[in-house]
Amino acid sequence: MDDGSRGVAVVTGASSGIGAASAVALAAQGFRVVAGARRVDRLSALAAAHPGITPMRLDVTDQASVDELLASLEGQDVTVLVANAGGAFDATEVSDADIDSWRRAYDVNVLGSVRVVRALLPLLIASGRGLIVLMGSTAGHVAYERGGSYTAAKHAVAALAGTLRLELCGEPVRVTELAPGMVRTDEFAVNRFGGDSASAAKVYEGVAEPLTADDIASAVAWVATLPSHVNIDSMTLRPVAQAAQHKVFRQPT
Repeated sequence: MDDGSRGVAVVTGASSGIGAASAVALAAQGFRVVAGARRVDRLSALAAAHPGITPMRLDVTDQASVDELLASLEGQDVTVLVANAGGAFDATEVSDADIDSWRRAYDVNVLGSVRVVRALLPLLIASGRGLIVLMGSTAGHVAYERGGSYTAAKHAVAALAGTLRLELCGEPVRVTELAPGMVRTDEFAVNRFGGDSASAAKVYEGVAEPLTADDIASAVAWVATLPSHVNIDSMTLRPVAQAAQHKVFRQPT
């Protein structure tokens, strides 16, 4: 039964970018936030700066780590899961595919989400007002060149959201897929280009206002604070400069 409190929101991949911003936004809305990621030092700094956030070491690619998360939540009113942990790890054509990179993309983005959803689903159902937010991407709706490992993984995340919504029909759990377009964060593009900051910067070259992590976090918080009978199936967010995956207005330099 809803006693008027927001309950506990679990955010994965919360040490930076969209995950960290989402943890802060949810805490500001009155959720007790468990922020999970591998980099505990960053989580601790986030928690120190924002009341209502509890840091938790979490590696979504490690079942034992997910099991520890579940054990730490025993007896708590878990109402929200933001399965945000993910990333892109290469920008090569399929003909030059690095299979390890493809495996990593699938393990983090897809299997990582499945591990956490499977673990927390009984708690979300028990809350009577559960919400699963899967962090997808416009790459999960439209493929593009040299993005095969990431687009394949995010297409799978979109399929996961649709499957969960069907399987949970009749249960008190909403399922939302958020699909951001061009978002500029400190790490995403840099990781994709193997630490090459110059190549990463070219992605956003000439784009006056790409989306920010805070923009996506505001959408997470909005969905999480809607009445529990309202489900947002899928939300696509793009900057005004990005009309479609391949249509981006870039100001002359």
